[in-house]
Amino acid sequence: MPMDAREIETLIKEALPDADITIRDLAGDGDHFAAEVVSESFRGKSRVQQHQMIYEALKGNMGGELHALALQTSVPE
Repeated sequence: MPMDAREIETLIKEALPDADITIRDLAGDGDHFAAEVVSESFRGKSRVQQHQMIYEALKGNMGGELHALALQTSVPE
């Protein structure tokens, strides 16, 4: 069963409470999403480390219930 955007946002918010999150369903199928996540927690971290933080927040759902997630991460300006 696919994840919905609210579930993805909830999981990320649990791990990064300060995050500003925008989720888009790219294909309308509940399997392919894009997420833009802005969080102070990313400051000083490489892009790879930032993405790893998001994957950890998703608690193993990446590649299972969630087939594809295009990520864009940044720190607040």
